[in-house]
Amino acid sequence: MSSIPPGDELKAKLNLETSRIHWHELQTYFARGQVVRVSPDLDLLDVAAELAADNKPRFARWMDEGHVGEVTPETAQAWYDRNAELWAVVVAPWVLVQDRSGHVLH
Repeated sequence: MSSIPPGDELKAKLNLETSRIHWHELQTYFARGQVVRVSPDLDLLDVAAELAADNKPRFARWMDEGHVGEVTPETAQAWYDRNAELWAVVVAPWVLVQDRSGHVLH
């Protein structure tokens, strides 16, 4: 029996599946409406874990606050033009992406 809390196990697994990817490689998923934008103000792994846990109230709050949502055509075009490198993690069928290029890491 593991002494690691289930949520921490999930986050550890998601962390291993998180990587950087260029926007051009995500075009098919964007066209299918499967890409979810995550604000750099949030922890990508926290968001992925909450999505995997189907935490609808938290997602509704994040969406209302503009921290999580669809990738707008304007954002998609800007990312395409510079072939942005994004952090991404898959929580099927969704691909969560986060642009940390303008965000200062602590």
